[in-house]
Amino acid sequence: MPVSGGDNGPVTSLAALHPRLPSPAQEIEDDRFTRHGIRLLLKRDDLIHPELIGNKWRKLAPNLTAAAGRTVVTFGGAYSNHLRATAAAGRLLGLPTVGAVRGQELADRPLNPSLARCAADGMRLHFVDRSTYRRKTEPETLAALVRAADAEGAYVVPEGGSNALAVRGCHALGEELRGHADVVALACGTGGTLAGLAAGLAPDQRALGIPVLRGGFLTADIQTLQDRAFGGRRGSWRLDERFHFGGYARTTPVLDAFAEDFEDRHGLPVERLYVAKLLYGLVALAEEGAFARGTTVAAVITGRPFP
Repeated sequence: MPVSGGDNGPVTSLAALHPRLPSPAQEIEDDRFTRHGIRLLLKRDDLIHPELIGNKWRKLAPNLTAAAGRTVVTFGGAYSNHLRATAAAGRLLGLPTVGAVRGQELADRPLNPSLARCAADGMRLHFVDRSTYRRKTEPETLAALVRAADAEGAYVVPEGGSNALAVRGCHALGEELRGHADVVALACGTGGTLAGLAAGLAPDQRALGIPVLRGGFLTADIQTLQDRAFGGRRGSWRLDERFHFGGYARTTPVLDAFAEDFEDRHGLPVERLYVAKLLYGLVALAEEGAFARGTTVAAVITGRPFP
């Protein structure tokens, strides 16, 4: 069925984009796990779609359907993968998109490669001062932001794409992994993917989140997302907040060296902002004895390096 465009007419069907679902699970041999008796699977959500990869497809697809052809307004920082994916979706589906970008000062600078790609895909960029951006979820501030972006009547998707629709969209990720792993791990930004994944897993499975931001606020955010999507906490999940490497969009020489080594070992391009931190954390946890011998761990590969 095509996505309804209302007065604007139909737009391209999401199914016509041919997502690869369920995404494949790939077992890899890595002595940092096998010597501890741990089996490692990579859940290759990075292969769902060439441009709407990983959790971006799972979170955006239900929201794009709900948008029903209206302009989509969403939020992100200067290096937001979510903005990149939303802009690409807009181009592919013929939907107008507006990106509210954190940092008014960026309006006077050349666009970085990430924002330049958004603009090339047709996204209209609206730069927002940081104080206002922090209040973007307040109804009056949000309404003012939408007016200032000349996008009244638009469909609003929150930062990172995480709302109740997105969380329910990620439920299928957990369902796809039922019976395949004891522990399912993924890197977390806003927590929406973990909230849905954990709800979709079987009762004997556990979900582990590796936050890529500093702050210690994500547990409450995930609980709120599950409350809104499912009416309460669902599944067995926890966070390990030690592997953010300084915060979002931060890397270190140690993390870069680890990612390059993983790429050399397994021929898998490793995205630095999320996936590298996840894999580094899993290696560290294996060395600490966090997983019993005989455990199967599935690492969700939510993205890959953008060109």
